[in-house]
Amino acid sequence: MKNILVPVGSTENGINNLKYAVNFATMSGATVYLINIYKVYSKAGGMTKVTQVAMEDHQAQLDEVLSRVDTQGVEVIAKPIKGDPHEGIARISKQLNIDLMIVSPQSVDIKSEVYLGSITGKLVKQTDIPMLIVPRDYLFRKAENILLAVKRTSFEKKNVLDPLETILKLFSAKLHVLKVKTPDALDEDEGMDLQLKNMMTSYKETENATIYQGVLEHFQSHHPDILCVLRRKRGFFKKLFEKNAVLKKDFYTSKPLLVLCGQQ
Repeated sequence: MKNILVPVGSTENGINNLKYAVNFATMSGATVYLINIYKVYSKAGGMTKVTQVAMEDHQAQLDEVLSRVDTQGVEVIAKPIKGDPHEGIARISKQLNIDLMIVSPQSVDIKSEVYLGSITGKLVKQTDIPMLIVPRDYLFRKAENILLAVKRTSFEKKNVLDPLETILKLFSAKLHVLKVKTPDALDEDEGMDLQLKNMMTSYKETENATIYQGVLEHFQSHHPDILCVLRRKRGFFKKLFEKNAVLKKDFYTSKPLLVLCGQQ
């Protein structure tokens, strides 16, 4: 992973995520891109004063985040980006060949019963970029065990597991695979991806109403440092595709959550 993107919502979350990204980058040799996004209000033929002030305010926020983080020699490039948050992130990610995006569950402080805020939730739904969702105030540490929770262990898309394999090698971590058979499981959910088979340290099957319930049942027995799931409409984030936000009663984890782009 050579290029890491850290979008900034609130300053405090930005500081936390940049610290995590810098520590990650010291191990991988990556460049970190620190951005925030402002909407454009301009007249034909030029930028309005309001837009100029907005850009300066957003640059000031990035400067403050940078000033409060020891970058440890990692190259951090900070820049405000104009446009819609989701379109802007998609555009800059493509331009910079982003390998991993590090975000907070909530971009700003919102109600305590919410796990994923609407902006982060919409990013999970709309982006193909691997995302690492880091809990607030979570300190970076080397991952020794990663739990991958899936409904199926065969994949239509190629290279789905490449980001996970990179992280496993980076940390010399063990991969524990939990296959959750739900009532709506199909015959196509059978089979085992060869790459996954070669990566995993342990494998377990369970029957539960949802993938999340399977994770709850078996989470403690694996003591994972990172939980990994795939973005699928009928998978782990099924409820997310009904609405953008995710309540803690529907899902919550105190560990970093790695979201990979799976088949629809």
